Amino acid sequence: MTGRTDVAPAIKFCGLTRVEDARHAERAGAAYLGVILASGPRLLDPERAALVLGPRRQEVQRVAVFGDQTVEEIVRVVRALDLDVAQLHGEPSVRDVEHILAGTGRAVWPVLRVEGSVLPKEARVLAAVAGNLVLDAKVVGQLGGTGVPLDWSGLQAAIAELRRDIPTVRLVLAGGLRPANVAIAMRLLAPDVVDVSSGVEASPGVKDPVAVERFVKAVHDPTGNAA
Repeated sequence: MTGRTDVAPAIKFCGLTRVEDARHAERAGAAYLGVILASGPRLLDPERAALVLGPRRQEVQRVAVFGDQTVEEIVRVVRALDLDVAQLHGEPSVRDVEHILAGTGRAVWPVLRVEGSVLPKEARVLAAVAGNLVLDAKVVGQLGGTGVPLDWSGLQAAIAELRRDIPTVRLVLAGGLRPANVAIAMRLLAPDVVDVSSGVEASPGVKDPVAVERFVKAVHDPTGNAA
């Protein structure tokens, strides 16, 4: 069942740029390790991304975030890196999702950048086709990693309606999550995955190991004090 409040969501640490940070995140309890192949200060090339993520393995899922690449390029990179998940920023279409699913056989996470308390009109069809949906804050000129949270309380009704319409969707919540606020986001929206990047960093692309561990603790013990 998706969106259960009695089960801790899986954790994705994104924007990884260093092998040591990826290894620590995995040891700390990450279910997903993410790298950026789109744009911004955490941008990696595919060769560096392969080094940071390491080989495909059962213990953790490996995710790359794409931006304005063509679907053909995304398919090529997913195959070359043997990724588990392709996360699509840059306003992906249903056709893009279908093409990448067919071309890779791997999971696709389309991203919706949300402003206010209304989901974009394409939320349902993308959720139905992909089976997954990432919600991130809309910040003009940036694809993600902004540290800006969504209006979690305001989105409750829209998310509940989406889950009624697409009960199998896995909701990935990104945008401004930190050790001090992730429990609130979990309580309000009950995501299946929480996706954190800047909220556990010492500087862009460099994870703070203490913040990483505090985030994991906050997710698994939401009644504790992670501030």
